[in-house]
Parts: sequence; structure tokens; C-alpha cells
Amino acid sequence: MNNPLTHFDSQGQAHMVDVSAKAATHRVARASGSIRMLPETLALIREGTAKKGDVLGIARIAAIQAAKRTSDLIPLCHPLPLTRVAVELDVDEALPGVHCTVQAETVGVTGVEMEALTAVQVGLLTIYDMCKAADKGMVMGDIRLLEKKGGKSGHWQAGG
Repeated sequence: MNNPLTHFDSQGQAHMVDVSAKAATHRVARASGSIRMLPETLALIREGTAKKGDVLGIARIAAIQAAKRTSDLIPLCHPLPLTRVAVELDVDEALPGVHCTVQAETVGVTGVEMEALTAVQVGLLTIYDMCKAADKGMVMGDIRLLEKKGGKSGHWQAGG
């Protein structure tokens, strides 16, 4: 049986995976997560009256920037030429909070799951940073990969 942990060699040492033999294909990954907060904090975001400004606009830019810098943050990730990063930030009164969904795309030899997941995390962290003066008890969670397409493993989609 092959070791499913591809970032370790036969001696158990961490290494960057050799992707040179893989075919370049269009690769897509979608990830999501949420941040829960007090209803009053969500009202600041929705009304645009948070002290630091346009919370969702800044979070969107931060998520895109994070996707582009993923290989600087995750030691064994390959730097990728991203062709698209789309960020959706949806206010949810029932949560109360914000849902973040990111779709990252490339044409390359390795997937963009880490870029999508990193973008979600940093987008949510940016919301926390911009609103922490009003609500230090915000909770980020439910961060997960929703879907990936492209490459040898084909199409994968999360259940439920």
C-alpha cells in the first residue's frame, strides 16, 4: 500500500511532492466557512458603520491576497499561478454572522484546495480583526473543502 501522506518520503522525512510528471489541467476548488457573532456586530457590518470601514470589502480583498500567498504560509505547498479567485461573503441574520465561500482556479499540475481553504480562513480572520473591538467572542468554524475538480483524481464533492 502506498503511503497516503504524500508529503513524507520513504524514510518519513517531510518533503515537497514532485509534481513534474503530472499533466497540467484546469483545476478548481471551492471551500467555505462561517463566523458567528452578536447580532449587534452583524448590524455594524451590514450597515457599514464598523470603525475600521467596509468589513466585507476588506475581507474579500484579504481572502484573494491570502489565496495568492498560500505557498508562503503553508511550507510544502507549491506556488501556483492562480487564474481566478472568487470570494462570496453572505450576511446571515439567523446565524448571526457571515458565510464565506471561495472558489480558486488554476491551469496547472497540482490542485488549488489549499488556496481556497487559506482564503476562507483569512477572510474570516479579517472580519474578526475588523470587528473585535465590538465583539471579542466571535467564533469561526465549519471551514471545509466543498468541491474540487481537475487532475488525476477527477471530481470530488463533499457530502451533506
